[in-house]
Amino acid sequence: MSKKSGFSLIELLIVIAIVAFLSAISIPSFFKFLAKSKRSEAYVTLRSLYMAERAYWVEHGAYTANLQGANSLGWKPEGQLQYTYGFPGGDGTNNFVGALKAPAGALQNASATETTFTVCAAGDIDGDGKFDVLCIDQNGTITLVNDDLA
Repeated sequence: MSKKSGFSLIELLIVIAIVAFLSAISIPSFFKFLAKSKRSEAYVTLRSLYMAERAYWVEHGAYTANLQGANSLGWKPEGQLQYTYGFPGGDGTNNFVGALKAPAGALQNASATETTFTVCAAGDIDGDGKFDVLCIDQNGTITLVNDDLA
């Protein structure tokens, strides 16, 4: 009579326990990478807003806090955004609210004068109620004002 070979129930349970343990260890890292990918959207979009502000300045000799409407950049985002972008004020005029639903009040560091501007992006990327805030100025310098990943 030949002996049947295979795994015992104990061996299978040990393998499942090891896989579950490794998964539990890797989940926080996965969420951190997911949050960083959302932040990369902010860097790209802020660079786009910087270019729009510079183009507006070349044409009008001043910067503006209006993204849409009269005396505006005429800037409208492409696709579905995660972060809220722009300046404090009216949705659609001074800012565009993204899927992370950061309010315009989170953009309090943003402003525009004739000679300077700072435009910001805000979003709660990890769902803890604290906003990740990044800003870009007239020199093209991006500053991490509030780090939601810390």
